[in-house]
Amino acid sequence: MALSNDHATRRRGPLPEETGPLPQDRAPGTAGPAFCVLLGPDYAGKSSALAHLRRSSAPWRLLSADDAFLAPEHALIGRLRRDVVRDVAVAGEDTWSPDFFATMLQTAVLHLRDRLLHDDPGRPAVVDSYYYKLLAKCRLAGAEDNPMVTWWRSFPRPRRVIYLDVTPGSAWARSHQGADLNCLEYYGARPEREEFERYQNDLAKTMRDEIRGLPVTVIGEQDGPARTAEAIRRVLTHELG
Repeated sequence: MALSNDHATRRRGPLPEETGPLPQDRAPGTAGPAFCVLLGPDYAGKSSALAHLRRSSAPWRLLSADDAFLAPEHALIGRLRRDVVRDVAVAGEDTWSPDFFATMLQTAVLHLRDRLLHDDPGRPAVVDSYYYKLLAKCRLAGAEDNPMVTWWRSFPRPRRVIYLDVTPGSAWARSHQGADLNCLEYYGARPEREEFERYQNDLAKTMRDEIRGLPVTVIGEQDGPARTAEAIRRVLTHELG
């Protein structure tokens, strides 16, 4: 991870205490659009699972900032994401501040919120990461006190978070031993396994902190994307119909 990777460990805010496994059932989210959030650390398999759900004609809206799910008129979101990784995340704080980094990530957060609220809002939705993962990455980059963080937390709450759990070791293998990583997925100047696993552990703890108080279903590592998608489908069918 950066904002620059060299300063990441100094800049991030304090991590929440580890409190054991994620809760399975907590108080329901506030009234609003019917939706669930698909969450997990890097290389947990969310994108592959969403792709399987889309190919199987899932009855829910599938909302993601990934290129494969962006309408042509929203291609700007993908370009901005790639430019943030290429130009902002790798630079030192004398070039781009953590607050600027958070401001750039806000484009993806607001895109997901807008699509959730305005694209057929009466139809249930599955949202990829929502703001939780990006908020966690902003916290780790040193934007802990940015006012946008508080604003994001005021957005509609999901009925349930489906958390895909994967060990950092498995995630490292899925990244082809670091060959596929971008600089927002590890600490340090280059993708070493130890710094990747340390970042992923911190990311998981911070996301757990953000979803504390929401209903959470944890899905452990499955034997391939198809099985993961089927496990997700069962939860969604029960929650959204």
